[in-house]
Amino acid sequence: MSAPPLVAVVDDDESVRESLPDLLKTGGYATVAYASAEDFLASGAAERAACLVVDVYMPGMSGPALQEELERRGNPLPLIFMSAHMDAGVCREVIAHGAVACLFKPFDGDALLDAIAAAIAGR
Repeated sequence: MSAPPLVAVVDDDESVRESLPDLLKTGGYATVAYASAEDFLASGAAERAACLVVDVYMPGMSGPALQEELERRGNPLPLIFMSAHMDAGVCREVIAHGAVACLFKPFDGDALLDAIAAAIAGR
């Protein structure tokens, strides 16, 4: 039996970091959560994760800046962006750079699980 795919979550909102792992577990995923993009990069999880769910706007490195850093490192990790304050321009930009989806908070749990499944399948 193989291990479930690892989905990393990066969000500065503690309630999101606490609730998303429960949702992802119902979809059959293992999860690690980080409060910042910097913590995520320092952890080494970018090399182990099958998918990354990341907030757009965070203190320090933003979600789009993390996407750029992963591109710079040659890491093709599929990304799903989420935000309560995202504008359409930001969404178009991150999709143009390879993001799988942009979800506006609050979003339906099934929409996130579907996006993760698509991201991992397309990897």
